[in-house]
Amino acid sequence: MSHRPLVTVIDDDESVRESLPDLLNEFGFETAVFRSPEAFLFSGLIPKTECLILDINMPGTSGPDLERELRNQGLAIPIIFITARKDEGQRAIAMAHGAVECLFKPFSDLNLLDALRLVFCNR
Repeated sequence: MSHRPLVTVIDDDESVRESLPDLLNEFGFETAVFRSPEAFLFSGLIPKTECLILDINMPGTSGPDLERELRNQGLAIPIIFITARKDEGQRAIAMAHGAVECLFKPFSDLNLLDALRLVFCNR
């Protein structure tokens, strides 16, 4: 059996948490889903996660807050940020901090697949 990389989705939007795992499984990935960065931090899945799909704007700890926390711990998990706010300034900041991509919701399956290819083809 071939290795299926774990892609972890963190988003407070229930519809995203319900739909993305099916799509990611179709693309050949294992998935884990969390409604908050805090839940992910306590999950024990950080070492297994090979890519994060991370909402930027969430109550409590934001996506960029989690990215900083992981970086401070010396962890370099590739991140694809997603956001419902079509803010190019916010996108530029995310990209400047090392995000692989920042997609505006709703994004196409193809745009997500392209971002995942950037993560997994550059290893």
